Amino acid sequence: MELELIRGIWDYHWWGNRKHFDEVAALGEDTARKEIGKQFSFPTLKGMLGHIYGADRIWLDRWKGESPTKLYGDADFASLADLRKSWDALEAEQKAFITALGTADLKRTLDYKATDGKPFSQPLWQLLQHVVNHATHHRSEVATMVTMTKGSPAPTDMVLYYRLPKA
Repeated sequence: MELELIRGIWDYHWWGNRKHFDEVAALGEDTARKEIGKQFSFPTLKGMLGHIYGADRIWLDRWKGESPTKLYGDADFASLADLRKSWDALEAEQKAFITALGTADLKRTLDYKATDGKPFSQPLWQLLQHVVNHATHHRSEVATMVTMTKGSPAPTDMVLYYRLPKA
């Protein structure tokens, strides 16, 4: 059941990310780059999406035993299309990683370093949940920013995802 739960929240994560990314892309590059407000974690839609990508990237690298010192973000992508290309490749890597996990892997303690070099040690299952939850926070900001730009976006409630027919 543990693996089913982890895989389920990650499937939701990828779905929610794609829905919001597609909604932002439909608004166009100029709108995605427009500053919406400094009250947000990142003031532009592209910046917010770039941060979600960057956090996902850095955590996957850590899970694979690497110690990245840089968090990718908005400035690393020339356009939404550039970001999407990198994001699609990252999602494929994440799917391969998540699919290969066994129950024992979830309990494995991961030793890693923050970008400032500070060491941490936590079970992988906690970190897998963290990344999904982190992105949910920022997707809520994306939804608010989209609402301020053009009106409320399509819902990304988890229950709606779980109601979708699975292939």
